[in-house]
Amino acid sequence: MKKVLLNVDETKGSKRVLATFRNVVGHAEEIVLLHVAQPEGRTLMTAMLGEAEMSTLRESLEGTEHMERLDNKGEKIIAYFKQELENIGQSNIKTLIRTGNPVDEILKVADEEDVDLMVLGCNGRKWYQKLITGCVAKDVEKMAKVPVLVAKALGCEKPSFVLEEAYAAR
Repeated sequence: MKKVLLNVDETKGSKRVLATFRNVVGHAEEIVLLHVAQPEGRTLMTAMLGEAEMSTLRESLEGTEHMERLDNKGEKIIAYFKQELENIGQSNIKTLIRTGNPVDEILKVADEEDVDLMVLGCNGRKWYQKLITGCVAKDVEKMAKVPVLVAKALGCEKPSFVLEEAYAAR
């Protein structure tokens, strides 16, 4: 595999991204490690913000304590996953932190970086939680121009691939 985008955050689904990458892909010539900070939180309403509204929100939060906390959190998340990738022998890792709607930002980065594959995590929220907050992995999967591998956390409803059960048995 040439270029793989790994989207990570603080959820248990992101830890599955690493395991899935290691077990299914194995190695990539280049990895784009992405974290998308959501300044507005995870709600269905904020998922409907357009680019103009999101840009205004980002501008209004610049330099605030809230944005500083989000930036620090994002840097810690990226540092953790970068170290984990280096521990399994990956060396060509590009790290990116974006702010905004995760679906939009993931798709933008995938296009900008011309990736061959995306690996995203599913964090195991129930259907009624997804109704309120949406499901990033499903939305990206629907709109992506390249293959998307969804690494499901234990407890996710209806695993979409058999590897989940095989990995859980280890």
